[in-house]
Amino acid sequence: MTTRSSPRFIPARVRILAAILAVACVGLAIVGSVTFLVQRERVIIEVDHRLAAQVDGLRTFADPDAGAPSDAQATPGDGAATASEIVDVRDFDTLDSYLRAAVATFVPARNEGAVAVIDGVARYRPGTLSGFDISDDAALISRAVEETAGGEATRGTAATDEGSLRYIAVPVSMEGDDRSGLYIRAVDMGAELEPVTAAMATYMIAALAVLAAIGVVGWFVTGRLLSPIRQMRETADAITITDLSPRLDTSGNDDISDLSRTVNSMLDRIEGSVDVQRQLLDDVRHELKTPITIVRGHLELMDPGDAGDAASAREIGIAELDRLARLVEDIDLLAAAEGDSYLMGDVDLAALTARVGELVGVIPGHTWSVASTANGVVRGDQDRLLQAWLQLADNAAKYTPEGSAIEIGSAVDADGAHLWVRDHGPGIPPAARHRIFRRFDRASGKRSVGGSGLGLAIVDAIMKGHSGSCVVTDTPGGGATFTINLPPTAAELPAPVRAGDVLQRETSS
Repeated sequence: MTTRSSPRFIPARVRILAAILAVACVGLAIVGSVTFLVQRERVIIEVDHRLAAQVDGLRTFADPDAGAPSDAQATPGDGAATASEIVDVRDFDTLDSYLRAAVATFVPARNEGAVAVIDGVARYRPGTLSGFDISDDAALISRAVEETAGGEATRGTAATDEGSLRYIAVPVSMEGDDRSGLYIRAVDMGAELEPVTAAMATYMIAALAVLAAIGVVGWFVTGRLLSPIRQMRETADAITITDLSPRLDTSGNDDISDLSRTVNSMLDRIEGSVDVQRQLLDDVRHELKTPITIVRGHLELMDPGDAGDAASAREIGIAELDRLARLVEDIDLLAAAEGDSYLMGDVDLAALTARVGELVGVIPGHTWSVASTANGVVRGDQDRLLQAWLQLADNAAKYTPEGSAIEIGSAVDADGAHLWVRDHGPGIPPAARHRIFRRFDRASGKRSVGGSGLGLAIVDAIMKGHSGSCVVTDTPGGGATFTINLPPTAAELPAPVRAGDVLQRETSS
């Protein structure tokens, strides 16, 4: 059986850097191309103007009395000039003398060439060496003769052995002479564009240097920016179910640092949840050992033939199984209190106090009374608050002497709402108050009849769900007072406390 290997992934650092370089490359290419095209067009326009000026020059040279120049400045890029650009020789005896004089007078500049053609044959060329010779370029001459056959000046571009030539061909005629004359002036566009080409070459070298600099700087910058993410990945790989302690570095004030702090906070919550689950499993395992051992021991020692021994073992087994059932029920309540979504709403404290007073009055063995009732509204889950308050009352009934008085009450002040249960029993030592809200922990360290050790843990879980707390203080004259503290809300301003005995009940056990 063959397994398909997963495609090799491209690191985010490489992808980000590639995107930056691609954008920079495209930007530099666009800027360079636009600059080159603009500069090239400017050179072509300047060359066209120079060539078009030859028409006026030739006309003035042919007839000095013509005066003002003609409209020889044709639009650059036109294929042909107008008919008025035809040169009519008047002040020269022959066509040959005019063309020879014109070629000698209009000396080509550097990168330019000129030739005079009569009847398709090159007759005269400049004697200076400032330009280049086009008299031997038969293809250019034939093309110019063909294009000017209609008697109109023509401007165009030809690819020759000399390179790309921008030329103008001007027909020349003389009365009484049937021969056709042609003056050709050409410009080497390669040489004219050489500065632009050199500038573009320099630009390309500079652009490559800029891209290299962007690549080097971008590599280190992206590495620095992505280092927290790499650390996050390494930290995530290092976290196991047995070790949840690794954390991210949170130095800095950028978005990555905020993300690191958020991830650390999430890891803290996960670690706390796992620790709580481990502790719960350890506590449940510890609590289950004793009843299982008791039931197993009695069953092993039971004499099946002795009816009294069998009945005793049965009673012990049922009692331990009942205690296990209560333990499972309390564990379920604790899990619901820790993970349940609370139905938050406005809770009337007076109605809640009266309801708790009615419910605790049926708990036997104690004198119950409502010492004070608060008028106000608190934000919370009424059923959960009722459950927590009754749990405190049940806890007080279990751990105080039978027949002692127990008071409940509620109050509201600027710090929030307070729901309390006050007993007059042995009290709770200050050293034990920090652990009585933990699972299966008791202040005396001994098992109470019917207790699972989860009651106060349930109260603590409900208070955390309400952003509140439960504290233990001493009762004046002896005993313990458990107080549920709920934060103030905007539902209603705290109302004054109305004290008084609302309920006085006594029941016998």
